[in-house]
Amino acid sequence: MRLYRLVFRSLLLRTDPERAHELALRLVRGVAATPLAAHAVRATLGRPPATRVTTALGRPVPGVLGLAAGMDKDARSVLGMDMLGFGHVEVGTITAHAQPGNERPRMWRHPEEGALRNRMGFNNAGAQAAAERLRALRSTRRGRSVVVGVNIGKSRVTPVDDAVGDYATSARLLARWADYLTVNVSSPNTPGLRDLQSVDALRPILTAVQREADAAAARRVPVLVKVAPDLSDDDVAAVADLVTELSLAGVVATNTTIAHDHGPGGLSGRPLRPRALEVVRLLRARLGPDAVVVGVGGIDDVASARAMLDAGADLLQAYSAFVYQGPSWPGAVNRALGRR
Repeated sequence: MRLYRLVFRSLLLRTDPERAHELALRLVRGVAATPLAAHAVRATLGRPPATRVTTALGRPVPGVLGLAAGMDKDARSVLGMDMLGFGHVEVGTITAHAQPGNERPRMWRHPEEGALRNRMGFNNAGAQAAAERLRALRSTRRGRSVVVGVNIGKSRVTPVDDAVGDYATSARLLARWADYLTVNVSSPNTPGLRDLQSVDALRPILTAVQREADAAAARRVPVLVKVAPDLSDDDVAAVADLVTELSLAGVVATNTTIAHDHGPGGLSGRPLRPRALEVVRLLRARLGPDAVVVGVGGIDDVASARAMLDAGADLLQAYSAFVYQGPSWPGAVNRALGRR
């Protein structure tokens, strides 16, 4: 980690954040595609193979900490992220239609706060392309061993009134290859998207996603909904009640926040931690012990990971800390949590 931090300060901080992101993913994919190198990295940086956490996602998850959506937008780097020690990998956000996202620049670092800010706008190659890539991944034994979640969002070209069909299309194309689906209605970077967090708008979306996912996969697919930290406590409770009403798998808490003064886009990382902990506690109390709660926001060391678990999370996800701490960080956290 010390070596990575030196490289980060001296080199990566001088590189455009999105360009550095692309280069890092390319490097991770290259190492993962080289068997001897991948084995060496997995042996030194990865999680211990004996660690198992059984969850309501329907299969054993080999490590509490997973990768949050946003890093691997097109499901290209799943094996690489597993190699580095993440217990599960959530790809996306993926939309029914391919889209370029917002104009650049659209990603910024705030290292003094341990935070990142983005207004990416769901740039991705679309659900069909992701489905083909995931199908190829699942055709191998190694690919089937990874716990993969797929985060789906609304296409920008689709009117809000047609959001149900848009989400249903993505669920139909992707569910067969996913261990679970996360419905993203909480990104601040697609116009009108957060309005879909209201229960009346959310109910038909979640109903359609669950129906289409189950039909496409010929099994009950765990469906979660990702909420914003900016929701009021009453609105968080209302989403939790809807999850219970529809017998969904659970909630991912939380997405990025717009409660900052840095400029456009959503902020992730350490500033989210207090509110993310509050939302996780509220969800656990409201949902009871059976639903899955995935805690996201401000996890940057073992202590903050344990705090999120103590608040009621079953699983954890991270993004910003991975950027700042480097490739050895996820495996180190999962090894420490495995000794909990």
